[in-house]
Amino acid sequence: MSEVLLLCSGGLDSTTVAYWLRERGVGVVPIFFDYGQHCAEKEWATVQKVLPKDGMSRPTRIDISGIFSGSSSRLIREPDLWFDHVADEDLYVPYRTLLFFSVGASCAQTQGLTEVYSGFINSNHAKEIDCSAAFLNGLDGLAANVGPVRFKIPFRNWSKADVVREAERLKVPIGATYSCQLLSDTPCGACPNCVERLTAIEIMRTSA
Repeated sequence: MSEVLLLCSGGLDSTTVAYWLRERGVGVVPIFFDYGQHCAEKEWATVQKVLPKDGMSRPTRIDISGIFSGSSSRLIREPDLWFDHVADEDLYVPYRTLLFFSVGASCAQTQGLTEVYSGFINSNHAKEIDCSAAFLNGLDGLAANVGPVRFKIPFRNWSKADVVREAERLKVPIGATYSCQLLSDTPCGACPNCVERLTAIEIMRTSA
């Protein structure tokens, strides 16, 4: 069985990629980044719960939290939603996506793997420069000049509703995944991730 490295967060997108790869008979080596996000413990517990138990290694947690210590991003400093107003730009973590792929490539080549998979999709993140289609499409060109590792983003042109549809087909435990940007333990229902997720699920329900 061939093996690939998967960047996983406990969210719906990366979890669905894990099930998608397993269906194709691909072995998965999952890694989770603790970058100092306020929901790191919740995400880590979720990753261990929602990933398939067969066809992949147990996830490895990698601590890179020191890089963003002192960051004012609300993904790092949990807001008090009774008092704090949070704008979309307050959720940005500088160079986070580039860092994830760089560390992923380093881990992959160290383990003798040549492909790094991610669940990034055409979503609300597209407004952030390091989550845009142009950025993601340029990753392989950048990596080609460095080493053998290539980046695979199979759902990059999908909508969240497309992911929900595929997750249902693959019997992903959708309700157990977690991707809230504002609260560290319970989905807020109001951040871009929560709104996008709830909207996609509603679209699926009404179109079924």
